Amino acid sequence: MRSRKSSTKVPEQACLPWQPPGLLAGVDEAGRGPLAGPVVAAAVILDDLNPIAGLADSKKLTPARREKLYDEIRAKALCCSIAEASVEEIDRLNILQATLLAMRRAVLGLRLKPVMVLVDGNRLPTLGIQAEAIVKGDALVPSISAASILAKVHRDRWCEQVHAEYPQYGFAGHKGYGTALHLSALREHGACVYHRRTFAPVAETLQSA
Repeated sequence: MRSRKSSTKVPEQACLPWQPPGLLAGVDEAGRGPLAGPVVAAAVILDDLNPIAGLADSKKLTPARREKLYDEIRAKALCCSIAEASVEEIDRLNILQATLLAMRRAVLGLRLKPVMVLVDGNRLPTLGIQAEAIVKGDALVPSISAASILAKVHRDRWCEQVHAEYPQYGFAGHKGYGTALHLSALREHGACVYHRRTFAPVAETLQSA
């Protein structure tokens, strides 16, 4: 397993010097760090005939820009897939293994089968397809950038929905991350059904309850 380290965006077709002919899928995740909710992964096969301008690491984009690109990716990509690993799976498997599981589900959910999968980071899910892990791939490879946007928007929308159900935690604002507001709400209200019990701040809250 090799990884690339570069600061320059590379063309999709030039990601790997030995890339086989055929469809290439980019994969990324969102939600490894938060204290609540599923981890989300997306896989995207872009259409070279329908380029999408402005693809970038989702963390570098404004929420409004991510939403716009989300719709454009869904409309222009050859195919895309979004998958999750649940809170129960995160607590049972650990966050790394749950993330790899979500990535595997995303790739297997693609309508078209890629010959190569490029994954952001330095770990690969079990796929049975030729794959490459690319460090900071969400800033380098267009299809990984697209996957990062789909995963981020999907998870942010999940947080908005949960906020309506549990407004006392403030999910719409912190998106599940361990902010001071979130930790204060945990101490005051305890954990809800969507909190990850194996994450230290949640575990400590449960122990002190």
